[in-house]
Amino acid sequence: MSRRCELTGKGPMTGNNVSHANNKTRRRFLPNLQDVSLQSDVLGRSFKFRISSAALRTVDHRGGLDAFMAKAKDAELSDAALKVKKEINKAMAAV
Repeated sequence: MSRRCELTGKGPMTGNNVSHANNKTRRRFLPNLQDVSLQSDVLGRSFKFRISSAALRTVDHRGGLDAFMAKAKDAELSDAALKVKKEINKAMAAV
């Protein structure tokens, strides 16, 4: 399982550990990923995603999964999230 947020595409970053003696060794900064179930109001069901805490706050801020997917860029979404976005768009067009 990759360490990448399914909604924002946020992944690991690299940097240095710097000791008191100013020695530098490479390290990785991993995103804070959580397994969550998000409810779609339009489809009336929930979807499981592995997303970062920042993405979870953004989903809340935008007013839920449906509103987030409406503004989300396709390049940042995972394959599973793209399928959900297409389902939501199809359901919204039918209503």
